[in-house]
Amino acid sequence: MLGFFDSGLGGLTILKEVEKIMPEYSYVYLGDNARAPYGPHGEEMIYNFTKEGVAELFGRGTELVVLACNTSSAVALKKIQQEFLPKEFPDKRVLGIIIPTAEEIGNTSSAEEIGVLGTEATINSKVYEKEIEKHFPELKIHGQSCPLLVPIIEAGETEWEGLESATKKYLVELFKKSEKVDSIILGCTHYGIIEDLIAKNIPANVKIISQGKIIAEKLKNYLSRHPEIDGKIEKNGKRIFLTTENSDRISKLAGLFLGKAVNFEKTRLD
Repeated sequence: MLGFFDSGLGGLTILKEVEKIMPEYSYVYLGDNARAPYGPHGEEMIYNFTKEGVAELFGRGTELVVLACNTSSAVALKKIQQEFLPKEFPDKRVLGIIIPTAEEIGNTSSAEEIGVLGTEATINSKVYEKEIEKHFPELKIHGQSCPLLVPIIEAGETEWEGLESATKKYLVELFKKSEKVDSIILGCTHYGIIEDLIAKNIPANVKIISQGKIIAEKLKNYLSRHPEIDGKIEKNGKRIFLTTENSDRISKLAGLFLGKAVNFEKTRLD
């Protein structure tokens, strides 16, 4: 099976797009909702939380785990790949979502200045600046942390006027850094659920770059290039959804992210 891990439910926006082009694969999704959001935490705590989630997914029979979380990808991915996997799961793979996004920026946008909306941890890591510069050094990147958005979304307050007020505030701060920004990367998978709200509060000529389709195509390409991994993955259309905080709120929100009803099984990470 293919595993998807996120601090909460935002990663479902990635899984939704992957399902569209690879429906035959079996998937396990794990949202660490009880400890979301990850953004305000320190690097070591984010690493430990992510490591626990990855281990749980491997224990459920996955061959490859996608960190469908920008914060985990920014802070924990490299250490997991270089230290954790070689010791504990040498035959398994973990992929992130920031590098694939950075690689595609030049193909999805003609912008010269790009804004990135993300959690505090993602923006403070400057990982988008570093990775985009490797491929497109001419681009200027302006990061904007949005610490209130994930807690509001995870609380299920997607219709609350306070969400729009917070979103407007962060967008104003972004454009204060540069009025020339003409593309915005949604550098947190939770933001996919408020893409229309973001679009409503930016100039019409500014393009929004969402990660779902990019990651789906990149994952399909990765598996085609690694038949030794692809051959181990079940392809019977099985779906398993796990959460560390099962509740009616989680199920309702998951339906908004994924576009269909979802039944979750509660699990514990430690």
